[in-house]
Amino acid sequence: MPNGLITLNLVRDLGLEDRVLMTSKNSVAAQNRFIYYPDHLVRMPGPGSSLLQNISNVLSEPIFKGTISGVLSEVIKPRRPGDLQDESIGSFLTRRFGSALADNVVSAVIHGIYAGDIYKLSARALVPSLWAIEWRNNSIMKGLLEQAFGGMQPMATSDSDIMRTLQSQPIMSDKLEVVKKSSVFTFKGGIGELADRLEAKLDESDNVLILENTNVGQIKLRSVAAGEKINAKEASNREITNYEFDHVVATIPGNKLAGIASRSPTTNLSPLSRTSAVTVMVVNLFFSNPNILPVHGFGYLLPRSVPFEQNPERALGVVFDTDASIGQDDVSGTKVTVMLGGHWWGDFDAYPDEDEGASMAKALLKRHLGIDEEPRAIRVSLQRNCIPQYGVGHEARMEDASLRLESFKGRLRVAGNSYTGVGLNDCIRAARDVVKGLVDGTGTTGLESFVGGKKWSWYKREELKT
Repeated sequence: MPNGLITLNLVRDLGLEDRVLMTSKNSVAAQNRFIYYPDHLVRMPGPGSSLLQNISNVLSEPIFKGTISGVLSEVIKPRRPGDLQDESIGSFLTRRFGSALADNVVSAVIHGIYAGDIYKLSARALVPSLWAIEWRNNSIMKGLLEQAFGGMQPMATSDSDIMRTLQSQPIMSDKLEVVKKSSVFTFKGGIGELADRLEAKLDESDNVLILENTNVGQIKLRSVAAGEKINAKEASNREITNYEFDHVVATIPGNKLAGIASRSPTTNLSPLSRTSAVTVMVVNLFFSNPNILPVHGFGYLLPRSVPFEQNPERALGVVFDTDASIGQDDVSGTKVTVMLGGHWWGDFDAYPDEDEGASMAKALLKRHLGIDEEPRAIRVSLQRNCIPQYGVGHEARMEDASLRLESFKGRLRVAGNSYTGVGLNDCIRAARDVVKGLVDGTGTTGLESFVGGKKWSWYKREELKT
């Protein structure tokens, strides 16, 4: 919750309010979300349908078979073993609810966010609130029911501290107050507008120098007469250039940082090397027919349990962009995005080329949505190693990495999507925290929140409102 507010503050500071496009919580995209199982789209229960329709859907659709009994019996399941420090999301949910919910529903959601395998990703790191609720209540359902009736709900102590800070700041503009209550938001020119405006803003400053296409091959702590400095070595065209900095904030992938940090018994950042990443192929298609979709909504996701013959392409999901980002296009038609690969392609030695990716996306849309029309435009991009995978034990590794980073005496800190969250809001929050630590002298690594385990505070719902 506070991460999104921090992003909106940045939007305000960059003067981008008039470029924002929001998806209202009452929109068709917010209320209609689908999962494909086993051979058709299934609308997820939500506010867009009546209670009777939702109940009928849950009772009749095969995707929910076994989930009701799993939910009802969760309260009598044994408490978590006291020595269990972490486990996969799949193991966690199967232990509490049975495998149906994990395999048929949650795996689809995780595909849409992390493109990852729920039986490898960390429950403690990626569903931390549920992990904390089980610890406090010995049951997830007991905790969720308590919240539903105005009881206590968890918030990371670091988040609650930021919420208090945000509450003391000036009120946002009227437009951003509305955006704050939306389902999702983007910009008229896409989310890249935020990065472009930030770069332009920094470029206006006399004390900012942006070096592009610079290959840093090594960083190390070096003692000089005035104290310690960070030495960064760049190699290009067989020439080596050395730079010295008072402070370095590394936002590159953790495994890359581990590879270039000078290795010694005290500065070995090997825990960071264990965070892998998955590759996703993104296929954007535009159709001239504005009525080509059989249903409307945000789109649909595919769970791990979908039969292979229904998903031989190993797709993760499809976004109905025309519904999800209303106002971004001024040409009549239908725009969709197909996401392929992720952990499904983890063992691939080579990836499909652009023509193969386009054919795979079109075949998927024909099989699932009955779209046989040739797209007017198509764009294929392969995003290599784009989403870090927080595997089981992630938080323990980050704690270890934080302790090792202290050997750089506060001169090297980290932010970015390898550590505290993979999303845009998470990365902006991490950058804010690191800069605040530099200014206040309150942090030395960027990973302090992992040391000693994440701290939790418990509040009633009205106490969390801003």
